[in-house]
Amino acid sequence: MDLGLSGRNAVVCASSQGLGRACALELARAGCTVVVNGRDQAVLDRTAEEIRKETGGTVIAVAADVATREGQDALLAAVPAVDILVNNNGGPPRRDFREIDRDAMVAGVIGNMVTPIELVQRVIDGMVERKFGRIVNITSASVKMPLTGLDLSSGARAGLTGFLAGVARSVAHANVTINFVLPGSFDTRRLRTGLEGGAKAQGVAVEEFADQRRAEIPARRFGDPSEFGKACAFLCSAHAGYITGQSLLIDGGAYHGIL
Repeated sequence: MDLGLSGRNAVVCASSQGLGRACALELARAGCTVVVNGRDQAVLDRTAEEIRKETGGTVIAVAADVATREGQDALLAAVPAVDILVNNNGGPPRRDFREIDRDAMVAGVIGNMVTPIELVQRVIDGMVERKFGRIVNITSASVKMPLTGLDLSSGARAGLTGFLAGVARSVAHANVTINFVLPGSFDTRRLRTGLEGGAKAQGVAVEEFADQRRAEIPARRFGDPSEFGKACAFLCSAHAGYITGQSLLIDGGAYHGIL
């Protein structure tokens, strides 16, 4: 399917690896000029070159911390106008809620709620003026199914969802959409690190612990990041203008609710 995105400019935060990289790859494949972002210049440059080779697209690497004004300035200055914004950021580490002090809470809320809102504030008026805009926020399945130890991440991302839900309705008339993609267990470095930690805590082999986790998912497997990237790209496409304010859960059926 032609996504109708050729010539569009996309900014994908935290896209040097993992799910952000998967989104950047699919948007480049669809014909977008893609700005990829991360903090490690070497890793970021390698990712940008890999995406260029695979897609033949224009990929601009911007090493920056998007939680800072300077980082946001660098990211948004990389293209003349932002047609597509994919908000993404790693969440706070797993921790008992009793151990989370005020500074940690503030940092978590800034990283997973305030920063994406600030970026939306900075790009949305231009999207409205041009009558095209796609904003996709990568949050987490824990927004719908909170997990013990990820309370700060769940709370901040749920706050982002609630904040932008009303904003989405206010700009829908201008063909600007705001949606949320909620990943479950995907085969990324972050998941593998978690599996290693879980296996160590249980005193079992990593693959044994991974098998336990897979057995809890109705699909009986972890997600492939490419699946996530393609879903994200569709929400950014010219065909998705009637989808806004929605939370798309991609978790292999792990969440058992109906809403």
